[in-house]
Amino acid sequence: MPALLSTREAFANWNRDLRTVCGNFSTALSEQHTLFIGSVHAQDVCGLELAHIRTNAGLISRHRTSGDGDDDRHCFLILQSSGHQRIRGQNQVIELGPEDIALVDSAQAFDIEPRGLVQNISIHLSRQEVSHQLGPQPLFGKLARNSVATHMIRALVRSLGDVALSRDSGGRSDGPALEHALIRLAVAGLDERTDGQPAFACVGHDDLYGLATRLVESSLQDAELGPDYLARQLNVSVRQLYRLFEQRHESISRYIQQRRLERVAQDLRCQDLRHESITQIAFKWGFVDAAHFSRAFKRHFQHAPRDFRQHAT
Repeated sequence: MPALLSTREAFANWNRDLRTVCGNFSTALSEQHTLFIGSVHAQDVCGLELAHIRTNAGLISRHRTSGDGDDDRHCFLILQSSGHQRIRGQNQVIELGPEDIALVDSAQAFDIEPRGLVQNISIHLSRQEVSHQLGPQPLFGKLARNSVATHMIRALVRSLGDVALSRDSGGRSDGPALEHALIRLAVAGLDERTDGQPAFACVGHDDLYGLATRLVESSLQDAELGPDYLARQLNVSVRQLYRLFEQRHESISRYIQQRRLERVAQDLRCQDLRHESITQIAFKWGFVDAAHFSRAFKRHFQHAPRDFRQHAT
């Protein structure tokens, strides 16, 4: 019972923070997880509002509004940092994976369904200006993954999130200029959408291995990460992917597990994460079975996770 109350309390706190930062949403716990993980962090860059969201909630819903209130004056430009989620709205279904970007209208009804633990950055753009730029097009859609505009949005949003910027940073015109640039890039990214676009172009074996390992790094928190997932994202066969790692005397599944274990170990050494339980940290990095994680960790580091954490302090 105490664990359940703790989960309910953590979820209620996260739900409160989400509404404070992003507006009025209805949310529900996932039936797939007994442990809730969630955080919401607001960032104001020269008046441009960003929300850093991390959660394994089951459902996040927005109801349709009149479109003329303070709560629905934005469009959300969502950069998926890790994990997978589905967004349903305006008779469309958007599937978002790591590095994907979507535009969502806050005045229209939509549902977000995270699949496991997800992290994203939501940039709040003027709904009026986005509507003006898009014209009759719906304010909803997934940007072309490989367009120059989408790549530039990723780089710009990450640079905003990585540095200690505040409302008082920069000049008076910086915020509106950033927002204008992001809106124009988002419109361009939506215009360049194509069906069936592969995640990566054809490349040589060495480049493909580099792409695969980078994709592993960006997807470690996704419970679906595995050979099938990587093959789909890289637009290659599973057999080709196995051969790619075997040529380097590696197993792809073992490589993924080792990278996850090393990330867990890194967090267990971190003093700033002492408040997080070992189970939370393991879950964050894609392990879904506590007993399996403990055995794998001890086999790799020769210490049980709890002993490893104690020795690291």
